[in-house]
Amino acid sequence: MATIRPFRALRPSAEKAAEVACVPYDVVSTAEAKELAEGKPHSFMRVIRSEIEFPAETSAYADEIYERAKDNFLSLIRDGIFQEESSECIYLYQIQMGEHVQTGIVACSAVDDYDKGVIKLHEKTRPKKENDRTRHVLTIGAHSGPVFLTYKNSQNIDSLVSEETSRTPDCEVSAEDGVIHRVWKSTQADKLCGLFQSVDATYVADGHHRAASASRARAELKEKNAEHTGEESYNFFLSVLFPDNQLQIMPYNRVIHSCPLSSEDVLARISENFEVSPNSEPSPKQKGELRMYLEGVWYGISPKASVDLMKDDPVEALDVSLLQREILTPLFGIDDPRTSENIDFIGGIRGTEELERLVDSKKAYCAFALYQVDIDELFRIADAGLMMAPKSTWFEPKLRSGMLVHRFKDVSAK
Repeated sequence: MATIRPFRALRPSAEKAAEVACVPYDVVSTAEAKELAEGKPHSFMRVIRSEIEFPAETSAYADEIYERAKDNFLSLIRDGIFQEESSECIYLYQIQMGEHVQTGIVACSAVDDYDKGVIKLHEKTRPKKENDRTRHVLTIGAHSGPVFLTYKNSQNIDSLVSEETSRTPDCEVSAEDGVIHRVWKSTQADKLCGLFQSVDATYVADGHHRAASASRARAELKEKNAEHTGEESYNFFLSVLFPDNQLQIMPYNRVIHSCPLSSEDVLARISENFEVSPNSEPSPKQKGELRMYLEGVWYGISPKASVDLMKDDPVEALDVSLLQREILTPLFGIDDPRTSENIDFIGGIRGTEELERLVDSKKAYCAFALYQVDIDELFRIADAGLMMAPKSTWFEPKLRSGMLVHRFKDVSAK
């Protein structure tokens, strides 16, 4: 059964929320993050991506980056931009993007649930990012960004959430991208916690690195605390839980930076195992189809009958695994996408136009567009204890960071 609990949130006032709230740390480049925070001294981007306040040559993992994040976080508290709730609460968080609406429950989930597999995973993490977020969390003493969890929808939970959100929201932010974010303070926190006692498992949809960092931070703090009881606030992490039937998944595409082969050789090698069609539409129409953008041309790529699609293996049967196994490893030498410097991942919300831009500007050698993974595939893989390749799913719309923060340690003392 899943454990959730209320917490004393740090949150901006309704009047200040739009100044503070920002996109998650991992969906923008440093240059994009800097642009988004320009002219916004209270932007939470200055906490989660504090490297934007340093010269471009400064390493994003330098000591001063983490210290600046801490200083900026404490300034938001000291200046009254963030205010702490007087009591522990649970919240409802609704996101509206065009006609799409999804409503989740903001609460603290148990690190024990993560460590014991009650919170299930579907993607491997990248070590560098996991190390970064762990250090960030420990330095500022807070979970700055929520982990996006999902669960198999429950009519009882749906009914209570619908009742809670029938009134005017406590806070509403219309973001610059047109997405609307609404927050309500729950009046029935105990009942919500009780309803989740009948939820067998929750699943990380987005935020594998944040969840892993919460576990690692807890382990470190527990080791240092001779009086650890398991009830300390660091044993719980910030999460937003959405029912699976409200989610919207997009593909997570790939760009390759360099290749020792000529474009003719690349096409010839791919043609050994795939039917390759030039001047294709950029986006695949169904599972089993891939697209490649190379030297200004989109190519449709479909496996020949001789290719083993490994349909009995839920992970290897994914299109992202087919691409990795048959193309990325043998042609581009990308044995492990978690650590390779020759690959980057582009969220589906950016569209195939972003892939074209990167290749046409020579910032990438070529790009691959994929068909999206569906939620049933995610559940099958997570329930089997298996893992997809990193960056296999892109959930949209994204949660905003800075709307609600879980502070588990006072780090104000130098």
